[in-house]
Amino acid sequence: MLAVQLKQEGLCTVKDLAHQHGVSERTIARDLVLMREQGMPIDADRGRGGGVRLDRNWGVGRMNLSYAEAVDLLISVEVSEQMNSPMFLAGLGSVRRQLVASFSPEKRHKVNRLKSRILIGVTASTYVQTTVTAPPKRVVQALHQAFIDQEILAIRYKNEAGVTSERQIEPHYLLLKYPVWYVIAFDHLRDAARTFRCDRILTAELTGTHFRLSPKEAFQKSLDGNDLVV
Repeated sequence: MLAVQLKQEGLCTVKDLAHQHGVSERTIARDLVLMREQGMPIDADRGRGGGVRLDRNWGVGRMNLSYAEAVDLLISVEVSEQMNSPMFLAGLGSVRRQLVASFSPEKRHKVNRLKSRILIGVTASTYVQTTVTAPPKRVVQALHQAFIDQEILAIRYKNEAGVTSERQIEPHYLLLKYPVWYVIAFDHLRDAARTFRCDRILTAELTGTHFRLSPKEAFQKSLDGNDLVV
């Protein structure tokens, strides 16, 4: 985060950086030394009004992403491509190929499995779009992890009528009917496949219990629009 800030904001004093990050000036100075040792071109302007900065051209053409970040970015690219938006997407194919090339064969297989579990449907109706809200961040994080790790999720869910229920679900697939995300899941409460609107999930907690992925055919009724929990 410090490197990103130095690149975006230009000159920053060590004192200001320490205050912004809630650490001592000595800690910032030590971090700057480590960054220089890692090859980052950090310049220092001495005197009144001086500070430190990172060359704005550094890092162009390179990204240091964690595996999870790279997976998220690749899946976002895939979703954008499948939506066939004509604006600003001409280079997505190249971005996707470069990301895929950075993965080991094992990780590439894992990513392909994840991509196959994300489905793109028709755009949501005007009525649905007017009712959608952003899910709580903690819900998104728990759902994200449960989906990737194939872990049963304990949720509190409110349907369109305002009725709240406690459920344990297996998030097998995600469905985007722009801009609304749905979870195609096996619902332990109903002992059947159900579809849940992500923005109607009030709370979500990981259970630590994993499930075996089922084929799309097992959820065909939900995918066809039946048993939709709105």
